[in-house]
Amino acid sequence: MQTSTRTRTRTIGTTEPTAATTTATATALGGGSAGTRVLTGDRPTGPLHLGHYFGTLRNRVRLQAEGLELLLVIADYQVLTDRDTADRCAEHAENLVLDYLAAGVDPDRATIFAHSAVPALNQLLLPFLSLVTVAELGRNPTVKDEIAHSRQTTVSGLMFTYPVHQAADILFCKADLVPVGQDQLPHLETTRTIARRFNDRYGNGTPAFPEPRALLSETPLLLGTDGTKMSKSRGNAIALGATEDETARLIRGATTDGDRHITYDPERRPGVANLLRLAALCQERSPEELAEEIGDGGAARLKRLVTESVNEHLRPLRTRRAELAADRAHLRQVLRTGCERANAIADATLAEVRSVMGTV
Repeated sequence: MQTSTRTRTRTIGTTEPTAATTTATATALGGGSAGTRVLTGDRPTGPLHLGHYFGTLRNRVRLQAEGLELLLVIADYQVLTDRDTADRCAEHAENLVLDYLAAGVDPDRATIFAHSAVPALNQLLLPFLSLVTVAELGRNPTVKDEIAHSRQTTVSGLMFTYPVHQAADILFCKADLVPVGQDQLPHLETTRTIARRFNDRYGNGTPAFPEPRALLSETPLLLGTDGTKMSKSRGNAIALGATEDETARLIRGATTDGDRHITYDPERRPGVANLLRLAALCQERSPEELAEEIGDGGAARLKRLVTESVNEHLRPLRTRRAELAADRAHLRQVLRTGCERANAIADATLAEVRSVMGTV
């Protein structure tokens, strides 16, 4: 088994970042898992895809298995950052719960909740906004990129303050770790800045909030079938709930090149490298090894291998997903229970914030 395709994690934001495989995460990140909270989540804008699965979902399940407390936010309010209406938001939120459970998240141990159902969380946005400047928000490179790909002709205030709303997501539960991609690191740095400034301004020597650390996956970034960033909104992703035939069709249309001999060269052959990377993740082998096996088989053989690898790897997940989808009432109950837990946490945090600020 090749280690080059296995997920590893490391923390950012500490003086000396710690590197550790996911099987040792709880020990490496502070001497044990007791009391360690992990906050992560997704916007309900459509079905989760392979990029989500290999980039975050598998790692969430591993973190939970290691005993860390997992909170998953369905960021329904943040849908409005780059679109005018939250179209089919309730349906998409329910399908997120479906994908989480199908991937292995245990709803009895994880808290799955929605923004709109936790008022106290959203109230934290106001004091947090007072702790950052307009110039700081304007310099955020991730916000700039999101604006560039926005569906809107103008930028809303919600888009501009998106990093502060994410800070409220993270700090309401006093999360210690936040699994993010490289592009989300500026958002997390905003969160750390807000926590530090709040503590300095109101803490009186007793910090109210921890400065959360980023948990980066070393799973390589997967591109979409068109060779650009894999995204639900760009129509270039393979959904976890896609059928095997749909998966095959999407992979057949994936970008490659005219060189029949298959090699793993991410710089010069990004499309081919991306397909090799995907098959390697499914088989837990190295992309170089798979390229050598395919040799002169060309793009057709490469795509057949990727299709077989993806469908075989996802078959158990898709079977569980179909079973869970038959009981929508259960999915809604999971979300209701998670929202109740999140409200209890948020109410306590908001009460503390009001007390230390002297606004009770």
